[in-house]
Amino acid sequence: MLLEKTIHGLQAHSETPERAEELGRMGFLQWLAFLKGNQGYAVQAQEALDKAAPFEATDPSVAVFCTLVRRSLKGPMALADLSVPRPTRRGGARERRRLL
Repeated sequence: MLLEKTIHGLQAHSETPERAEELGRMGFLQWLAFLKGNQGYAVQAQEALDKAAPFEATDPSVAVFCTLVRRSLKGPMALADLSVPRPTRRGGARERRRLL
């Protein structure tokens, strides 16, 4: 269920490629934080790819998420830039209403 919510959240409007990159990284971190301890990582990563891949071509932040999951499956392990975005003003309530 959380995987579906994460993917749905990634489908939000990403105005710029930088914002899509930020959203994709945050979605990956959220997904990592809630992995199930009783299942293997590779199984859960493949499940995430299976559910996210249909949206990869149309949603840039989902594409970033899928890229990070695929990269995590390849060895050897390496550091990845998973920094959280800098706080910035994005328009507040007025901008949210405009997007509806």
